[in-house]
Amino acid sequence: MDAFYASVTLRDHPDLVGTPVIIGGKGRGVVLSATYEARRFGVHSAMPMARARRLCPGATVLPPQFDAYAEVSRGVMAIFRAVTPLVEPLSLDEAFLDVAGARRRLGSPSVIASMIRAEVVGAHGVTCSVGVASTKFVAKVASTRCKPDGLLVVPRDGVLEFLHPLPVGALWGVGERTERELHRLGLRTVGDLARAPVASLVALLGEASAGHLAALAQGRDGRAVQPGVVERSIGAEETFTVDIADPVRLRRELLRLAERVGRRARKAGLAGRTVAIKVRYSDFTTITRSRTLPDRTDVTKTIYETAVSLLDGVTPLRSPLRLVGVRLESVAAAGEVAEQLVLDQPASGWREVERVADAASRRFGNAALRPATLVEALADDVAGRAPPRAR
Repeated sequence: MDAFYASVTLRDHPDLVGTPVIIGGKGRGVVLSATYEARRFGVHSAMPMARARRLCPGATVLPPQFDAYAEVSRGVMAIFRAVTPLVEPLSLDEAFLDVAGARRRLGSPSVIASMIRAEVVGAHGVTCSVGVASTKFVAKVASTRCKPDGLLVVPRDGVLEFLHPLPVGALWGVGERTERELHRLGLRTVGDLARAPVASLVALLGEASAGHLAALAQGRDGRAVQPGVVERSIGAEETFTVDIADPVRLRRELLRLAERVGRRARKAGLAGRTVAIKVRYSDFTTITRSRTLPDRTDVTKTIYETAVSLLDGVTPLRSPLRLVGVRLESVAAAGEVAEQLVLDQPASGWREVERVADAASRRFGNAALRPATLVEALADDVAGRAPPRAR
């Protein structure tokens, strides 16, 4: 999809189409997405908002609309699956499709790609760019080379002609550091790397990475499209307007984030085995910690308690925190997860309570039912009083 989050948000702001727009918080968060007009100023996702506003002072900043993004993503994936069951989602806005089995019914791959693009924009008002090729890697590269709102077909006998002029950084697995090392050897294009002695690449990158990049440089990628890949993790994070060191406030933020993660997991019918936290200091140093549970869970209380114990493992903090995040990993469909039974376990518990809260939130809004700690925090913020200490 083309600037997916920005494109979805702009459906409610047609007057801003064609202008620089940044999607993100107005505080100290990071850029979630930006229109191509803003990207021409150097703005990109994950950039601190303060820097993005300096680079593009004339940009309009709009808040994210996560529910809308998820809704459009489901609709787009449904369009894909109407073409072929062989759909491998990579994220909310990107997927691989194997359309070999749809050719007799729908036409050539280029015809199918044109049809998909038309259906997506017609049904959801956003555009996508499609790369068509005989391998996943080449199709992915092609999709990036024809953005925005483009279609690029790379025939099987034209793969090397397409790949070899590209910068070596276009290859999967070539990050900034590897790119610098390759440049040091005079390897600046994919073609340069394809013609380089394998022994030189092994000496520089190691045998596994050298073999991987050498194969990609020749257009070889034997991976098949893997349908039915579910979301591997569910997370939420918060960048504070002011750095926080108070453990009571940090635990409150962890509870707020655990609620968001748990609610999303239950809504998607997923449960996770591993809970992870991320903390970022004011100098942008970032630390992650994780713990694998005996059984998968979608219970907010369990996610929160595990997150708190992980945070306790990194205290005392060397300085106040700029950001905290909570993530549920190793997720699977909740209906497929075997739950460990315990003697004398009550017939109902926290999971049932949270599902009732979910139902109330769907009907009356997210603030309909919430933990008392978060209600007290809201009241304190309104009254301007200091938050209560833990008792």
